[in-house]
Amino acid sequence: MDFKSYVRTIENFPKPGISFKDITTLLNNKEAFHAAIETIARHFEGKQIDIVTGPEARGYIFASALAYRLGAGFVPVRKPGKLPYKTKRISYALEYGEDALEVHEDAFLAGQRVLVVDDLLATGGTIRATIDLVESFDAKVEGVGFMIELAFLNGRKRLDGYDLMSLIQY
Repeated sequence: MDFKSYVRTIENFPKPGISFKDITTLLNNKEAFHAAIETIARHFEGKQIDIVTGPEARGYIFASALAYRLGAGFVPVRKPGKLPYKTKRISYALEYGEDALEVHEDAFLAGQRVLVVDDLLATGGTIRATIDLVESFDAKVEGVGFMIELAFLNGRKRLDGYDLMSLIQY
């Protein structure tokens, strides 16, 4: 399937010079969305995934659907202050500042096999922080999956050593 044909590009959003890749046009097409989940799932089948995780907000869309498809659990990775129970936090650098992610302190068990998923790989900062958070529990990241990869931003370099797949590359 030509997944790219289901993604709408919106120029100068959210600011001038950005070509935003809008996946809502893929999500609302049942054949394209189903095929996207199936394609990613097939790549990671056989890895005996226990948990699929993804950062908010769009990572949830794919991570929860993949967790269901792979027969795994789902763990949300949230921005600080969004989870009701005790949390574990990781801070990471942004281009102009710092951000943080959190999960419940009992989100992962040592040795669990985890798939990390997000909608888009750009510079790799958020997904690298997500991986580091998962690994801080001594869980094993079995792979990382993306709907879209902005290859020209070289985010893949920050994820060397992981089984990485992306459906669409720009």
